[in-house]
Amino acid sequence: MKSKESKIQKIPTNIDKLSEIAMSWIGSVQSLVAHTIFFIVSFGLSIFDFVEFDKMLLVLTTVVSLEAIYLAIFIQMSVNKSHEHIEDLKEDVTEIQEDIEYIQEDIEEISEDIDEIQEDIDEIQEDIDEIADDDDDDDDEHKEKAKKVILKSNVSNNTNEIKSLKNKINDLQAQLQELLNDDEED
Repeated sequence: MKSKESKIQKIPTNIDKLSEIAMSWIGSVQSLVAHTIFFIVSFGLSIFDFVEFDKMLLVLTTVVSLEAIYLAIFIQMSVNKSHEHIEDLKEDVTEIQEDIEYIQEDIEEISEDIDEIQEDIDEIQEDIDEIADDDDDDDDEHKEKAKKVILKSNVSNNTNEIKSLKNKINDLQAQLQELLNDDEED
């Protein structure tokens, strides 16, 4: 999985920083107030005969047209940045899904291993029972009993380890399900 540090990031230039500030300001309440004041002053200059109405309208129309051009450029820049961000998120989601698939495969393999260990333990237990039945008349009865105790102890330990592994698998499956649910919500 790629880390965010490994992705090449563009170092913002002064123009990039200035355009970010402009885009942030244009969509703000301060921008709305400033434009409203500008329009009121423009029409006020004409109403109070400081500037002819036609000249004021010509200048105002030109300024508003230029502003519209810049706004269109800023909007496109914002759309482009959003698109890049969405693409990055898509890549991250794809990587997470791949990781989840690998985890699922690992859990399935561990579960299979536990089943095999359980079968081996059952076979050992059967062998212990057979030895107990066959070994009543041997001279080395004490040695055999000691072996049986050791084998039973090993079986008990292995059974406990299997239970522990099963619990871990259940926990991993629960975590995996949470990841899948989170992925579906996103």
